[in-house]
Amino acid sequence: MIKIQSFALFLLLQSAAMGQAVGRVDKKTKEFTVPANLKTEYRVFGYEYANPSTRKMICFSSRVADVKDNFNRCPLGSYFDSEKIKYGDKIIYLGPIGAYGKMGYIASDGKKTIFYLPKSNFTVK
Repeated sequence: MIKIQSFALFLLLQSAAMGQAVGRVDKKTKEFTVPANLKTEYRVFGYEYANPSTRKMICFSSRVADVKDNFNRCPLGSYFDSEKIKYGDKIIYLGPIGAYGKMGYIASDGKKTIFYLPKSNFTVK
């Protein structure tokens, strides 16, 4: 019984660590950033719609396996931090949609792609 409780506690703590806010939205510019060299393990996906069962559009992860060769096949790519996205591209916060934030990935050529990021993975400051 103690082993089961210990395992359940471990899973609870692990899921809380993975659910930490890793990104930040600047209140004035609405630009979304993920800082480099976070001292925590993280893995955040942006989805095609405000539902985690939809296609993964973008990934921010501390895991080399996730980022290397875009393991999850995200159309917008996989990155360690927002500094690694293509030069001239940016991510803008468009507003809340339930438990998600609506984000716009704006490419340097002007192409816009919408995706949804769980609110628990970013803060607005």
